[in-house]
Amino acid sequence: MRLRTWARDLLLGARFAVTGGRSGWTRTALTSVGIGLGVALLLVASSIPNLLFSREVRESQRDVNASQEVPRPTADSFLYAKPSTLYRGETITGLVLRPEGPHAPAPPGVAELPGAGEMLVSPALAELLASPGGALLRERLPYRTIGTIGDAGLIGPAELRYVAGSDTLTTVDYDGRGKEYGWSVPSEPLNAFLLLLVVIACVVLLLPVLVFIATAVRFGGEQRDRRLAALRLVGADSAMTRRIAAGESLAGALLGLGLGAVLFALARQLAGTVQVWDVNAFPTDVVPLPALAAVVLVVVPVSAIVVTVFALRGVAIEPLGVVRTSTPRARRLWWRLLLIAAGVALLVPMAGAVGFRETSADTVMVTAGAALALIGLTTLLPWLVETVVKRLRGGPVAWQLATRRLQLSSGTTARAVSGIVVAAAGAIALQMLFQAMQNDFMRPTNMDTARAQMEAHTDAVDGDEAREMIAKFSRTEGVTGVIGTITSHVWRPGPLKKGEGFTPITSLTVADCASLRELAALPSCTDGDVFIARTHGREGPDDAYLAETARPGAVVALRDIPSDGGAVPTWRIPDTARTVDSRRDPMGQFRFGVFATPSAVDVSGLDMPNASAMVRIDPAVPDAPEYVRNTAASIDPLIWVGTLQNFERDAQFSSVRTGILVGATATMILVAASLLVTTLEQVRERKRLLSSLVAFGTPRTTLSWSVLWQTAVPIALGLALAVAGGLGLGLVLLKMIDKQVEEWTVFLPVTGVGVALILAVTLLSMPALWRVMRADGLRTE
Repeated sequence: MRLRTWARDLLLGARFAVTGGRSGWTRTALTSVGIGLGVALLLVASSIPNLLFSREVRESQRDVNASQEVPRPTADSFLYAKPSTLYRGETITGLVLRPEGPHAPAPPGVAELPGAGEMLVSPALAELLASPGGALLRERLPYRTIGTIGDAGLIGPAELRYVAGSDTLTTVDYDGRGKEYGWSVPSEPLNAFLLLLVVIACVVLLLPVLVFIATAVRFGGEQRDRRLAALRLVGADSAMTRRIAAGESLAGALLGLGLGAVLFALARQLAGTVQVWDVNAFPTDVVPLPALAAVVLVVVPVSAIVVTVFALRGVAIEPLGVVRTSTPRARRLWWRLLLIAAGVALLVPMAGAVGFRETSADTVMVTAGAALALIGLTTLLPWLVETVVKRLRGGPVAWQLATRRLQLSSGTTARAVSGIVVAAAGAIALQMLFQAMQNDFMRPTNMDTARAQMEAHTDAVDGDEAREMIAKFSRTEGVTGVIGTITSHVWRPGPLKKGEGFTPITSLTVADCASLRELAALPSCTDGDVFIARTHGREGPDDAYLAETARPGAVVALRDIPSDGGAVPTWRIPDTARTVDSRRDPMGQFRFGVFATPSAVDVSGLDMPNASAMVRIDPAVPDAPEYVRNTAASIDPLIWVGTLQNFERDAQFSSVRTGILVGATATMILVAASLLVTTLEQVRERKRLLSSLVAFGTPRTTLSWSVLWQTAVPIALGLALAVAGGLGLGLVLLKMIDKQVEEWTVFLPVTGVGVALILAVTLLSMPALWRVMRADGLRTE
């Protein structure tokens, strides 16, 4: 009988949710939309582990298996190179193959190996090459497009990738020899700092979703309570009214679950067309983990019932009305502060417990502590709004209307803002962690981007070819200067001395005077001069070893001395050669050995020289980097071209940072959507009141300003609370990793985003506000 009674009352509440005319449908629709948005984001979040795993699997399956060495050509072997390039900030990866036998396999996503000079491209790259914006890139890829790469060969639909065939790839310029594709690399465990970031990010990004779902469940609360009072008048008892209210909320939650599943399915189909922070995915990869999806499906309906019953605890639903229309009882502060204190109590004992070299952290304590602290901030906002607005007096009519409304009932507006409080406070704490941690994950490269911005180097057949390569960079559009060097080696001729295991060797660098001045401190320089550059043991050999080969008047061999002692070309270092100290070049390296100007040595006799060009580009030429890369590709499609940077960021840190930015973007979109839905629901609930005021002659602009103030006051208080709470939480988290606050003004961008959301939501809600202030708003059902 008890189960039958519950089922009857829950079904009756569900009927109320889907009946009752346009007003009832609107209320249920708003609740379902609010819950649906939150459910959709939760399902997306539960799909992230599968998405990332699928990307890793795709990348490992298409990579050449290098776990086994293939020392010689076979019927199924192939040579490969993996060039990559940048085009206007986008990374383009490639795989160049040369089959060594008739049974060489094709990589995943490719049905048949492309012939020499042909390539298969990803759909995104094909679109870019066919567009007017891809003209410079077409010059860089010297292959004819014959088809596209299938999904199995791509980690995402927006990836820019090509697979090309070559008949010129040799064991001199290849990356390796393989026979099959697909291998797995053991994953490196996350650094404890990064693990802490991930845990806090999950709490910060998911709590606003849960808060919004709890807020959406209470849409239309005042009308619901009046309806329950009517049920009490016809004979329902208090327990029955609560079960009916729970059934109404449960119906809205179930409709929201269905809508959330539909929105998730739509978002899943759009996953391949939307790219957020360089991350996209195939729709088949966006699949929620079954366990997490089950938790969402269970928690949302249960939380809807719990929130509804909890909300009714302070409302006396009597047959003749709802007691809440009288002056509300002051909110209690102690239990709200208790939540914050409990969260802090869990985090404070962990001060200094998370070390940079560690790979584990107490994630349960961190999660519980951060969640309790942020939930405490959320519950503190209604008390803060009530306490502040109680003391507001006087002012313009619009201000008085707004403050009086907040004094009578501020809970609905405060709940609407609570999502922003959680998101903003968490974002401030995360930003403080980012700033404190980034120095641990940023390594100085010693590069000097003021002296050069790009660098390219490749092996040449001889010195003349290397010289021509450097000249091509000098003639490139947008290049203002080139530090060009031709590097080879010189050996000490003659037999080995007693105790020597190998012939002493040092480097030979040939460049003009301007380039040599970038490599060493030269007293003076004219063409024909020769120098001995020493590093005094800094990132190079000590001076004694260097003097074995490089010293004024010494005769050196320009090629490696063969084991049979055969003749090799030699060169005599002039007696006038001066000894100088090496300096860091723009790449951050110390060069050493013999430095010679072009006319001092015949470069045509050098042994497999390396041509290097460090390029200065004109910032006024937007595509100057692309012209440099095109010049490099015209020299050799496999040439290495790099961009100088002063700092290098850890790959794992970059990956975590990108993931958090993607999640933060999605969360802020949800917060904006939730605030808009909540504002529209509040406007709808006040329809009769606003229409009555207009009918009595109140200017619409006054009412519009009053609605704006009703939203702005709680949001201003919420942002202030978020700043204080976020800074406090961030300070506690920094103590855990034993770091100091880098900058106290990290809250400014977050508050700026919050203010922007307020303005956007206000503007979007204005049409609905003006529509409900018409005379037909006085109608009732």
